[in-house]
Parts: sequence; C-alpha cells; structure tokens
Amino acid sequence: MPMHAIALTEGLPVDDERSLVDVELPDPVPAPHDLLIEVRAASVNPVDVKQRASSPALAAPRVLGFDGAGVVRAIGSAVTLFRPGDEVWWAGQLDRQGSDADLQLVDERIVGRKPSSLGFAEAAALPLTTITAWESLFDKLRLDASSEGALLVVGATGGVGSILLQLVRELLPGVRTVATASNPENAQWVRSLGASAVANHHGDLVGDTLAAEPDGVDWIFSAHSAGRSEDFARLLKPFGGVVAIDNAQQIDLDTFKPKSLSWHWEFMFTRPVQRTPDMVKQHELLDAVADLVDAGRITTTLQTTLRGWDAAAFREAHRLVESGRTVGKVVVER
Repeated sequence: MPMHAIALTEGLPVDDERSLVDVELPDPVPAPHDLLIEVRAASVNPVDVKQRASSPALAAPRVLGFDGAGVVRAIGSAVTLFRPGDEVWWAGQLDRQGSDADLQLVDERIVGRKPSSLGFAEAAALPLTTITAWESLFDKLRLDASSEGALLVVGATGGVGSILLQLVRELLPGVRTVATASNPENAQWVRSLGASAVANHHGDLVGDTLAAEPDGVDWIFSAHSAGRSEDFARLLKPFGGVVAIDNAQQIDLDTFKPKSLSWHWEFMFTRPVQRTPDMVKQHELLDAVADLVDAGRITTTLQTTLRGWDAAAFREAHRLVESGRTVGKVVVER
C-alpha cells in the first residue's frame, strides 16, 4: 500500500510551490533494528531548511524531517526496546527518509519513549534539540553535577538554546548562564528558562557578558559563531572551551592558543550516521529527558503548531524557520 509523504525533488525557494510536494511512496519495511512508526507530528529545524534550499535536482523524492513523535506500528526482528503500540519520539538521521510522512523507519537505538505528559506536537518539538544540547553539555564540554562556573549561550532563543538552558537549570546547579537575546520579549523567554543574565548578540556581546561575569566565562555554547572567534577568546577564561553547532566561517583559532582554549563541534547525527558502538546513548538520553519532562522539570519548547499534513503546511513551517525570527520550535501536526 502506498503512503502519503511530503518530499523534496529539487532545491527551490520556499515560496515556490514545487519546493516541497505531496507524493505517494511504498510503505517502508523494517530492517532488524528498525521501528516502523506512524508519525503524528514533526517539527522543522534549520537543517531541514538548509537541505531544501541547497539540494540539486533529485532522481527520486527525498522525504525531509528529523524530529518526530508517533506510535510504533511494527518492529524489526532484532528489536528489544519497543513493541507495537508504544508512543515514541526521535530525531532520525541524515541518510534515511525523514519524518514528513505517514510512516517512517527509525533505528530503535535512537528512539525514546514519548513523555506521557506531552501531546504529540509538544513532544515532536524536542528530540533533535534535546540530543544536541545534551551532547554539547555532557559529551563535549564534559560538565556534570559538580561543575561550577559560567556558560555563555549564543543563540539562546532557538530550539537548542531553549532546551539547553533548562538542562543546565535542572542538572547543573553550579553553572550560571548568560543567554543572548535581542529584544525584551526574547530576554523574558530565556530568563523563564533559567538564564541568570542576558546579553545582546546584535549589540555589545562582550560588554554585556562581562557586565554579568566580570572575570569572563568558563564555557560557550554557540549556534552563531561566524566572526566571533576574537570575542569568544576574549570572554573565555584560560583552559575554557566552545562547543559550536553551526557551519561557521571566519573562525580564527589562533586566537585560542594563548589561553589554551578548545573548540568542539557538536553534530547530533554523528552517532547514527557513523553507526558508532554507543548509538544507544541517544535512546538513553531521550528516556532520561522524558522522565524530566514528566516530573515537570523540563517544558516543551513548542511555540507554533501548524495543522494539515501536506506540502502547504510544511512549506509554511519552512518559511517561518527560514525567517530567523522564530522563538522555540515550529511543529506540523496531523
């Protein structure tokens, strides 16, 4: 039986009706570790927008979408973590068809149980950004409950920053956060998520940050790194570190050497694409965050919900994300 999907066939501007199209595709068949999931909601991330805008013409339709929440309908022969009927959330991977479809195959080792306290749209807002934020803090910067110091969050109002601030607030009691925001509404948003102070990244980032942390900061999380290496080097204390999630240009790492500073890249697709032996860590962290959500310690970062499981709804979601003015996450729900 064919399934309905929203697909990319060639890279086009979002206002072109051909940029995302409705298609019919064969129902996918699970491999041994796969879950066949009925997708109930999917969010749109900057990576979706980049793929749509930059793709060459394709020989076959490419289904975009990474974040999703839905219900397991069938399982592969080697699956042990889930069974049909389970409600789940996940962030998918770059080298497989995505979540903008009725059905999706996802490896069980990168899927978590959906928080029971959230609806599907609220849940779909979180997985990709949660994995990115978690790996940034705990795998790359190697922070833990005993860590003490200051963290500058550049891009704090975006999806990753909005969950990262909450993870710091709930799991890193000794870490103070300075969060970037460019207007009073966004400043209120980041403070509500746990930011200790606010800096304007469109203004005097260095001055605002030093006003809050006169001795500088110990770590920086960055979603907007281009041209910021000198600022980061000035703000970081000796032996500090940056973790960046953007494809930044204009980075001069020579500025980092005098203080023995480090630069880390975070790319949440590394584990599933490279098939690393510890892929299951993404399942484990999603389950851990589901527990935090159900305990009322982490809230969804969903801000905009669009309804209508079709190309028009997903084009609108892409338009909103591409504008760069969204706070939190945009989700399309059935």
